[in-house]
Amino acid sequence: MYPYPTTQKIPHSQSPAFPPESIIYPEHGNMLGKVLDVGADGVAVITIHNPPLNLLSVDVMVSLKENIEIALFRDDVKAIVITGLKGKFSAGFDVTAFGGVQEIKSKRELGFMSIQFLTDTLEAARKPFVAAIEGPAFGGGLEIALACHARISTPSAQLGLTELQYGILPGLGGTQRLPRLVGLPTALEMILMSKRVNGKEAQSLSLVDALAPGDKLLEVAQQWALDIVEGRRPWVVSLYKTDKLIPLEEARHMLNSARFEIQKQNPHVMHPLVCIDVIEEGIISDPRNALWKEVEALQELRQSSTCRSLIHVFFAQRQIMKVPGVPKKNLLPRKIVNVAVIGGGLMSSEIATMLVLSHYQVILKERNKENMLDDINRIKRNLSNYVKNGKATQEDLERAVVLLKGVLDYDNFEEVDLVIEVGSEDLSLKEGIFSDLEKFCNPHCIFASDSSTFSSILIGERTKSLGRLAQINFFCLSPLMPLMELNYMENTSPQVIADLIDFGRKLRKTPVVVSHCKRNAVNRVLVTYLHAAILLTEGGVDFYQIDRALESFGMKMGPFRLIDVVGFHAFAFTSQNIVEGLPDRSYKPKLIQFLLQNGHDGECNGKGFYKYDNCSNCIPDPELRKKTGNSRLNMLNATIDCKLRDLSDSEMVEMILFPAINEACQIISEGIITRSSDLDVASILGMGFPAFRGGIMYWSDSFCSSYIHSKLEGWSIEYGDFFKPYNSLAERSSKKISLVQERRWQPKSQM
Repeated sequence: MYPYPTTQKIPHSQSPAFPPESIIYPEHGNMLGKVLDVGADGVAVITIHNPPLNLLSVDVMVSLKENIEIALFRDDVKAIVITGLKGKFSAGFDVTAFGGVQEIKSKRELGFMSIQFLTDTLEAARKPFVAAIEGPAFGGGLEIALACHARISTPSAQLGLTELQYGILPGLGGTQRLPRLVGLPTALEMILMSKRVNGKEAQSLSLVDALAPGDKLLEVAQQWALDIVEGRRPWVVSLYKTDKLIPLEEARHMLNSARFEIQKQNPHVMHPLVCIDVIEEGIISDPRNALWKEVEALQELRQSSTCRSLIHVFFAQRQIMKVPGVPKKNLLPRKIVNVAVIGGGLMSSEIATMLVLSHYQVILKERNKENMLDDINRIKRNLSNYVKNGKATQEDLERAVVLLKGVLDYDNFEEVDLVIEVGSEDLSLKEGIFSDLEKFCNPHCIFASDSSTFSSILIGERTKSLGRLAQINFFCLSPLMPLMELNYMENTSPQVIADLIDFGRKLRKTPVVVSHCKRNAVNRVLVTYLHAAILLTEGGVDFYQIDRALESFGMKMGPFRLIDVVGFHAFAFTSQNIVEGLPDRSYKPKLIQFLLQNGHDGECNGKGFYKYDNCSNCIPDPELRKKTGNSRLNMLNATIDCKLRDLSDSEMVEMILFPAINEACQIISEGIITRSSDLDVASILGMGFPAFRGGIMYWSDSFCSSYIHSKLEGWSIEYGDFFKPYNSLAERSSKKISLVQERRWQPKSQM
């Protein structure tokens, strides 16, 4: 009757299929997908109905299968179009399906969705299916579309198999169908990198068959379905498509190369390698058998510690934007276009550089012309270094310079949306600056201080602007660091907090929001981590050995490579502020000042702990070992202990990371950060802590409750108060506080 021959199914004796009665079907009144009225043309439209993102679950899939079977049974239905409610196809499976209250409980449920439903019911149907894709089609949502016989999308639709970023792999046939539709090289890139493509790019890759505007999408998809029925369009079964496959030996070579790159970049995670194995199975063997291997791999991976850690990070990243007392609804952020930076020197120049690179109009105010010209020249040098290191183009530099304006007065401040006061640590001078700003700025202009000495409350009490005043601390001053700390007060307007969160996101930074504190909270953790590494190397441990140990642990880069990226001057400035705030317990390193005096400033001048070429490629500097070898033996304040030089890699990791955990516990105890998961996000984005370990606080809970405390206590006796555990760490240990208990699974989250 129809041009598509029925696919022969594997008999039950050869396949681990199971009877449909093993699935609990929802009542018809609760269906999450529905068959719309069949038009005169005989095309039925089935809508995935689970707003706002049409997320998938077992119930949604069962309901969708029921509707499809109804459509296939009806004699008046010639073809079926699957689409999503309100312009969103499906953002994929709810993450809680892989842990939490809606968890997929067995391999049977996975097999039901992948084999019994998508393969044996939808793809093997004797009526054609066309996916009409608008908005997101991610993960399982895209896998439904891949099982259809054609796909039509809008140009702006977003398509991707994003499962690997959650520690799992595509489990509804994505590992088998995508390589057969777009070719193995493109499929590997999309799957292994969780890459998303828009509709236009998807068409060029043969992932979708045609494009249509949103208001015509359904009409085009319906006509395409009729064209398949009447033989004017091909009936394509993705699972058995072979024209995009490359020769077997070439495919094996490509898959082995992918394995090598994965192991080189991240030897600690296994799920990408498992995914490659499943893809290979379908190419060298049979794609239907590979579907079962895919199901088994997904069932195993979703129970792994990597999956649990990455899903924890997923929720933590979404929680970080939620500020107690700041309503999300009915509070749209106002647009910030013009930003003024007041103050001179290194910090203001770094901030101004970051702002112009992010396309903000920047007014840089200085007290005299000479200082102003020095600042502008420093900003130009910063921009030139970005071009030199390949992090910006010459066009970016020219555009950024045009956005910068130096001034000596407040005449141009009427149109400013945000003022960032930088660098002045004289309270009376600050009072004068904010008093002047109140006279010259419009009533809606936000006032921000980057002060590391005076609290915003102290500053605000001397102005009339407490409601629009906050502190912004840019993480280690580097435009490359994707963190911004926003310090708000009890009287800070919720609108101002919302505006600054949006401002941070547009700077491509994740704003870590903290309640009123005197000093940078996140920098306290980072600097403590870096000070611990410096303490070890000043005690005789080779800095390259330390970097290798931390990189083997999974850090994105070792502590000394990180200092190079931040820059020696910037790190010294931030370090000094932390030491001054915690004089009784901070370590006071000498190594950085010693290297600064010898012409080292990190990656920015090509000379740091490593040597750099014009492309920022780094190699160890053998001369640096000689230069610091004799000097650093006298740098450590405590007695040099040869045991430091005999540390194993795991001992080195603990001795460097445990002080940072100690500091993080104190920050939580002080009420500066309300969620320990915020520090997990901060550690991943700011320190390069491995996401597959869940962040620094999540990882700390993998130890016995008293282990960290006892280690720090022992080191404090041998090497000084820098290692002394806070009472808050002891309290955390005694109460056995666990992030597993603190985590909350949130509904309606996409995968």
